[in-house]
Amino acid sequence: MKETSKMKVCVIQPEYSLDDKDLDECFEDFLVLIDKCDESLDIIVLPEYSDVLAAVRGEDKFYRAYEKYNSVILEKAQSTAKRCHSIVFVNAGYMTENGIRNTTYAIDRNGNIAGKYFKAHPAPSEVRTGAEGGNGLDVAYSYEAAAPYVLELEGLRFGFMTCYDFYFYENFARLARERVDFIIGCSHQRTDTHDALEVINRFLSYNTNAYLLRSAVSLGEDKVICGCSTVVSPAGKVLLNMKSEVGLGICEVDPHEKYYKPAGHKGPLKAHYEYIEDGRRPWLYRNGGASVVPFDPVMKYPRLCAHRGFNAVAPENSMPAFGAAVALGAEEIEFDLWSTKDRVLVSCHDETLDRVSTGKGRICEHTYEELLQLDFGIKHGDKFRGLRITTFEQILQKFAGRVIMNIHVKIWDHEYDDPMIEEIVSLIRKYDCERHIYFMTASDRMIRRVMEYAPDLRVCVGWDGNRDPMSIVDRAIALGAYKVQLFKPYFNQASVDKAHANGILCNVFWADDPAEARRYLEMGIDTVLTNDYLAVYNAVEDILSANKW
Repeated sequence: MKETSKMKVCVIQPEYSLDDKDLDECFEDFLVLIDKCDESLDIIVLPEYSDVLAAVRGEDKFYRAYEKYNSVILEKAQSTAKRCHSIVFVNAGYMTENGIRNTTYAIDRNGNIAGKYFKAHPAPSEVRTGAEGGNGLDVAYSYEAAAPYVLELEGLRFGFMTCYDFYFYENFARLARERVDFIIGCSHQRTDTHDALEVINRFLSYNTNAYLLRSAVSLGEDKVICGCSTVVSPAGKVLLNMKSEVGLGICEVDPHEKYYKPAGHKGPLKAHYEYIEDGRRPWLYRNGGASVVPFDPVMKYPRLCAHRGFNAVAPENSMPAFGAAVALGAEEIEFDLWSTKDRVLVSCHDETLDRVSTGKGRICEHTYEELLQLDFGIKHGDKFRGLRITTFEQILQKFAGRVIMNIHVKIWDHEYDDPMIEEIVSLIRKYDCERHIYFMTASDRMIRRVMEYAPDLRVCVGWDGNRDPMSIVDRAIALGAYKVQLFKPYFNQASVDKAHANGILCNVFWADDPAEARRYLEMGIDTVLTNDYLAVYNAVEDILSANKW
C-alpha cells in the first residue's frame, strides 16, 4: 500500500464493439488505455473478457479470440502491476481440460498471480455449446457447492462479482458474511441502462458493507446502456460513475471505512446485513444452500433412482425410506401419489391399504384423518411401529431441491375424475422445485394435459401394458416427452437406441440384482430404478463414475 491509509483506485473502461470485425482495433486501443496507468495507483480493475473486446458469436470465434489475445492481456496486466506497483484485477479466459473458464485474475504488486475467481453464475450464452449458439465454456465447477471466493492481500479482503453474478441478490447476503473490504466487479451487463446499473451497484455495496470497484465497457459515448464503470462506498454512495465515457476512472477511498446504522429504532449500530440477519426467515425464500443438488436438466447421467425410497431398510414410500436414500447420496428417489377421499395427496404404491398398512380398502375411500389412524410401518418391522402415511407436501417440505424426484402420479394412470393437476403443480411451485422433479404416468391423455397446463414441468412416459419394445418409445416421440420409463422385460437395445436417437432419456424399472443393473447401464440406460439402493450402488459405482456425461 502507498504511504497514506487511503488508496487510489482505478477502473478502466475501454471501447467495446458489437461487430467482431473491430476486435483488433478495440484491443489495441485498450492497451493504450492501460499504459496511461501510473505509480500513484494502488488498485487497477479491468473489465470482463479483457481478451475478447468485441461481441464474437459462436464457440469457434470465441476460442480463436482467446488464443490470439489471452496471453497478451495477462502479460500486460502483470507488467502493469510491476510498473505501477499496483494490485491489478483482470478478467480473461483460463483454459482447463474442459475448456475456457470465465476467470478474474488477481495480480499482486510484484506481478505475480495471487488468486483466480471463477464466475459463480455463468450466463446462458456461456453455458450453451457452440451447436446451441453459445460459447461452450467450462462451467462444470458451477454445479458444486462452494463458499464465496475471498482473497486476502495486504491485510484487505477482496470478494468478487462478474457480470451475471450481479443479478443474484441472494448471493449478496452470503458474501456480506465474509466481511470483505472490496468487491471486484469485472463486467459487461450490456442490456441494462445506466439507471438500473446504479441501483444494482449501490444496493450491492450497501448490503455487503464493502467498496465496489466495477469495471465495464463502453458501447459508445452516446449510449445509455452498459458501461457505468463505478466506485461505490459501503454506505451506497456513488463516488465515481463513468457512464459511457471511455478512459480511466480514478478516485481515493479509505478501505477501512465501513457504514453502520442503528439496528432498528434506537438499536445498536450494525452493518445493514447484520441487522437483516437478526430477522431472517430462510424457510420463506427460494431453495438454497449446499444441500441443494443440481437441477434435473444438468445433473449428470447415468444415475440410480431409489424406487419408493431405500425400501430395503425402511417402509416403502415413507419418510425414513426417502431420508435414507438421500443421506446415502441417491441422485433420484421415486414415489407414488394417490388422493384421499377429502383430496389430500398421499404417497403409497398400491391403490389399496391392505399390503402396506393395518387398514383395508382403497385409499380414495378414506379421509386423511382416517388414514392417520392406521399403522404404515408395522408390516415392515416392529421398529417402524406407529409410522403414519406420508403426504406429498411432507415429502416436498423435507426434500425439495435435495434430490431429483420421479413422481409417479397414480391417479393420472387411472384417470381419476379429478386429476388434481392444479393442486400438484401448485405444491411443486410452493416448494420451488420445478427443475428438481419430473412426473411419470402411463396416460398419454394426462401427459398432454400436464404439458399444456405447465409446459415448464417435465413428464416421463410410463408403460401402458403394450409388450412391443418400440411402443413406449414411439409414444414418447409422438408426445414430445423427454424421458421414458421402460418396463422389463419389454424393451431391448433397439428401443434404447431409438429413444436416444430422438433425444429421449431412458429409465428402466427395475433392477435389484447388481449384475442386472450393470447390464442395463452397459446398454446405455440413463437411470436404473432399484429397491435396494446401497447394494446396487456399491456394485455399479465404478460404471456410474466412469460413464458420467
